[in-house]
Amino acid sequence: MNKLVYLMALGLGLALGSCNTKKSEDLTAKPVEQIQLERIRSMPNLPKPFKILDFKKMARNFDSLVFDKNQTGEYWPLIWDDDSRKNYNQQTFGIYTAMGDIRQGGENHNGIFHESLATIGTVLGASLVGIDKSDQDGKNYVAMLRNYFNSETNWDIVMNNTCPEVAMLGGGYARDWWYDVYPNVLFYGVADLYPKEKDYTAIMRSVANKFYEADSVLASNYKYSYFDYATLEPKESWICAQEDIAAGHAYILFSAYQKFHDPKYLEGAKSSLEALLGQQDNRFYEILMPFGAYVAARLNAEEGTDYDYTKILEWTFNGTSDCREGWGVLADNWNGYDVSGLVGSTVDHGGFAFLMNTYDTMWPLVPMVRYDQRYADIIGKWMLNASNALKFFYPYEMPDNHQTIPEQKHHTKGVIAYEGLIKEAHFDEYKNMEAPIAIGDGPHWIEGNPDISQFSVYGSGHVGIAASIIEKTDVPEILKLDCLATDFYRRDAYPTFLLYNPHPQEMQITYRCNNATRVDLYDAITHKIIAQNVSGSIKITIPMESSRLIVEIPSGSPVIFANGKYYVDKTVIAYR
Repeated sequence: MNKLVYLMALGLGLALGSCNTKKSEDLTAKPVEQIQLERIRSMPNLPKPFKILDFKKMARNFDSLVFDKNQTGEYWPLIWDDDSRKNYNQQTFGIYTAMGDIRQGGENHNGIFHESLATIGTVLGASLVGIDKSDQDGKNYVAMLRNYFNSETNWDIVMNNTCPEVAMLGGGYARDWWYDVYPNVLFYGVADLYPKEKDYTAIMRSVANKFYEADSVLASNYKYSYFDYATLEPKESWICAQEDIAAGHAYILFSAYQKFHDPKYLEGAKSSLEALLGQQDNRFYEILMPFGAYVAARLNAEEGTDYDYTKILEWTFNGTSDCREGWGVLADNWNGYDVSGLVGSTVDHGGFAFLMNTYDTMWPLVPMVRYDQRYADIIGKWMLNASNALKFFYPYEMPDNHQTIPEQKHHTKGVIAYEGLIKEAHFDEYKNMEAPIAIGDGPHWIEGNPDISQFSVYGSGHVGIAASIIEKTDVPEILKLDCLATDFYRRDAYPTFLLYNPHPQEMQITYRCNNATRVDLYDAITHKIIAQNVSGSIKITIPMESSRLIVEIPSGSPVIFANGKYYVDKTVIAYR
């Protein structure tokens, strides 16, 4: 069978195994050459002090406590009912942004002030660890998120608040663009996990249409502070231009294309991404930049584009942002504490990293690797550093002399972390503390906010992202990273895991299979099957300071190379 007929058979959906083609191990495939980023190269191979939290346990404990209205104690419960019925004629709920925030709760502002960064983020995080938030103790928290779809304002997108009456208390509503876009990214994540939820499809369509129209109006010029999605007009304010919004538009539009198969969304995704790639300067503002790298990788892998997007990763990590000075990823050691991998400002008070931003950057970058194996080593090394440093935000993991209010940590019940980690405290009363300092911005948000508002409920709720991705192995410094966990709106795939060995010598680990049936372990970096007919667990080796990208394929399946990709049956297992 010639190649043309073979590819026609593939297009018709015939099983690849029936074609007279060569197995990949019969081809002289070379290992995928790795691309390095100097910023990540400078991070330690073995960060210290070393400990990886049990993120899955943390995520489940967070959910069980924060969604329990019967929790007792000062500052608890952290959840309340909102019966204002904004946008949808239903009761919804609020969760505190920070502990003790005096703007919030059922008794303040009629219970209306709550932020989707907290509520949608916690629903997403819990769902990622297997908790059904559509049916929990008689409540459908997934349905309640519809109230953030702002139809009453004619913006017709998902926003950080349910209405503009309280929006100026926090972020968003025509002044800080990322606050208006990122809730839609979070919502799309939830929607992929609950594809049958009522009204979600209509909301997703509306959001995608608005973003498509916005990108058309902007015409590759994203040099604005915000966008009025009701009037479709870009605007400027005292906030600098947030040009990485193009990455948020691209992510939503590409997800919408996968969901609805409408070619205009693919066109919009490419247009938005090209607007980002066309920028000359680093405009990383808050969280959206790395989503652009993920979209570029998928477009190259699945749609045949050839975007050179390494600079998006450099903009994400290097701390060279022109808009928000120094925004990026820390690569530093503060008084014996390796803080490399944490996301935030690299220059503010010597460095100021944030919990939510670090969790959420894992979301696009880990699945990106399965579409472009060239970045396996750098993402594996970054994830090791970030996963290790995340513990410094948690008051029961940080020494008392490195946190601002250790005497109040009992209020967190072990599941709420500080919002930030800073080198030089930005509160006068903590100026003499030695770095790193676990701290939070809450007392700066509004006069009278208590010290305990340094504990971040919104950031802590995103722990489920890390929990769904990170699994420990019997070699503590080698993590097993699930590349499918946050790969939303993906095509069919076999279980895929990234394992990075930071040691200066080859290491052997016990690999535990995700699949219950017998599998072969295919390494998508070397394009070789490294273990056959595996059930349960097996010892595998990982080269020094290198990665394996393991795909668990059905045992005995032929691996076929066609049209630049590697397949088992009709499922792609490697794109390069």
